[in-house]
Amino acid sequence: MTAQEIVFTLLGVVAVGSAIMVVTTRQLVHAALWLVVSFGALAGAYLLLTAEFVAWVQVLIYVGAVVVLLLFGIMLTRAPIGRLPRSGEDDPLDSGNRWVALAVALATAGVLVTVLVRGFKDAFIELEAGGGGAEPLGASLFRTWVLPFEVLSVLLLAALVGAIVLSRTDIGPKDREGGR
Repeated sequence: MTAQEIVFTLLGVVAVGSAIMVVTTRQLVHAALWLVVSFGALAGAYLLLTAEFVAWVQVLIYVGAVVVLLLFGIMLTRAPIGRLPRSGEDDPLDSGNRWVALAVALATAGVLVTVLVRGFKDAFIELEAGGGGAEPLGASLFRTWVLPFEVLSVLLLAALVGAIVLSRTDIGPKDREGGR
């Protein structure tokens, strides 16, 4: 194994490990910080693959904008920021569907891996030093993917506004006694 392969493997382990911490930690702010670590490891992997533009987009958009949006969403929805109760205690965020969620997640992962392996089993790209140019990637982004990107940004904004409206008790119609 070359040094590049070893570093790539280590970055992959960090990305997967921190992604597991995102979904298993009991504190929402810590989950957002683990997400920063996961996105940072992915940016490092992009740098190793000589895709500098994608690495900087990963840092600017995902680490910068998405994590900040997530933290604003946590603060604006009055979600519990401190330590959540342990399992077995009265947890307001636990719906009790943990095993069903695990089964659905494993089935979805299985379908995704199967589709990717069957779809790209014969597709190989030769990686050259300096081969991750910004011109072909920019052309692809601004010709093919600009509309889905903008639709996704509007969807994320609508989800944030909806979360704020649903979580705030001081917004909405008041009854005759002055409360909800």
